[in-house]
Amino acid sequence: MAKTELDSKKETKIEAEDSSSLKGTAASVAILGAFLVVSWVAVYFLFLSRF
Repeated sequence: MAKTELDSKKETKIEAEDSSSLKGTAASVAILGAFLVVSWVAVYFLFLSRF
């Protein structure tokens, strides 16, 4: 019969992730968000100039 893992007393090591990858992610999301806002504003002003 298989042994259950609940009885084992293994210690798991929790390692802190490198925060530099998260900084790059935040910068990419900010650039993408700024691009979306600028393009929506440009389309809105284009719409207003048509009327």
